[in-house]
Amino acid sequence: MGQVVGAYGVQGWLKVRPFTESREGLLAHASWQLAEEGAAWRSFRVMVARLHGDVVVAQLSGLERREDAAAWRGAAVGVPRSALPALAKDEMYLEDVLGLEVVNREGTALGRVAGFVDTGAHPVLKVVQGKLPQLLIPLVPAHVDAIDLAAGRIVVDWQADY
Repeated sequence: MGQVVGAYGVQGWLKVRPFTESREGLLAHASWQLAEEGAAWRSFRVMVARLHGDVVVAQLSGLERREDAAAWRGAAVGVPRSALPALAKDEMYLEDVLGLEVVNREGTALGRVAGFVDTGAHPVLKVVQGKLPQLLIPLVPAHVDAIDLAAGRIVVDWQADY
C-alpha cells in the first residue's frame, strides 16, 4: 500500500509514499505491516497518522527515535488482506499478480512478475527470467492484453528485446 521514504522528525515518525488510489487509504487502518525486501512482515500499531503534502507521516508503536524510523527506509507498507475492501468482479490487487508467468502474444515466455515500479502515472511490472535482464512492462491496456489469475498468466504486447 506504500513505501517508507524516510524518517520524519526526531520522534520516530515515518514518511510514507502511498500507492493507494487515494492518499488517505492508509489512514483508515489501525495497524500497518512493514517489510524489507525478501523479509517477513512485521506488524505495528498506528499511534498517529496524517497527510503531509503528497506523503503520509505516521508514528508507529515501538518506533521512538529518528534512527528507529530511518532503519525502515525503503520498506514496503501494507495491511492484512482481511482489512482491505472487497473487490468487484474484474478487479484485483497488485499483489495478486506477483509470481504470474508473463507471455507475449506469440506465446514466448518473458518471465515472471517479481515486483513493481511506481511511476506515479501507473504501475510498471518488473518481469524477470533467470539471469536475463529484467523487463519493465507498463501495466496499462495498451501493453497488457489479459490477466488470468486462474491460469497464473499475463499476456502482453511486448517483446523480449524491448
